[in-house]
Amino acid sequence: MLDLNHQSGFVYGRRSTDPVPLGARINAHIDAALVAERDAQRPRDYLGASRIGEPCARRLVYEFTKTPVDPGKEFAGQTLRIFEAGHVFEDLAIRWLRAAGFDLRTEKRGGGQFGFETASGRIRGHVDGVIVGGPNVEIPWPALWEHKALKASSWNDTARKGVRVSKPVYFAQMQIYMAYMALDAALFTALNKDTCEIYHEYVPFDAAEAQALSDKAVQVLRAADAGDLLPRIASHADFYLCRFCPFSLRCWSEERP
Repeated sequence: MLDLNHQSGFVYGRRSTDPVPLGARINAHIDAALVAERDAQRPRDYLGASRIGEPCARRLVYEFTKTPVDPGKEFAGQTLRIFEAGHVFEDLAIRWLRAAGFDLRTEKRGGGQFGFETASGRIRGHVDGVIVGGPNVEIPWPALWEHKALKASSWNDTARKGVRVSKPVYFAQMQIYMAYMALDAALFTALNKDTCEIYHEYVPFDAAEAQALSDKAVQVLRAADAGDLLPRIASHADFYLCRFCPFSLRCWSEERP
């Protein structure tokens, strides 16, 4: 029989002798599982189209050659949770667009994502989808469809400035996709994760931009093959992109400029 006067050692779901909160202990197990899943995956052996728009080509060389990041800069479990949640938001956006009458294709007839590869498979990309028809919204079909789920501050900045200015890496990603998939238009969809507001933007194909990005990708591959490092993006380590780069310590300790 339960003795209500007995001191069980629990205080509102937490052991009085345990200094680590229950949530932190559970999340540690979740994050460890996600990190283990990530580590068990086969690493990319190609330069992804989603990364070519990265402003620092030197960082791309580090990434392509699988150079270890600085200590403590590995993707933590929380970041992996954010990535996975983004796929859930994408599935919702797909359902909503289809319900609204947009013929959005996300897989080929035989299965698998739409995409491309070039440079003997060393440059590849996989797209979120292609809209082949739908309501008249003054966008030519077919059009590439790219989706991102953003926190409120990032979403607001994108909606205010447009994707080219606010999210140049995403803009570059779409230009590369359109170039290699022979598409002249893209619909960029951004979902506000906090409010579920949706921002849509028509992005036309820019041939000059796509060519410059393609040339940059080839430059990265050549540098990687030669064991070279491309020039740094800045002249000092305090540059804002360098402060957030996972290779910053390694980069600025290299003797090469």
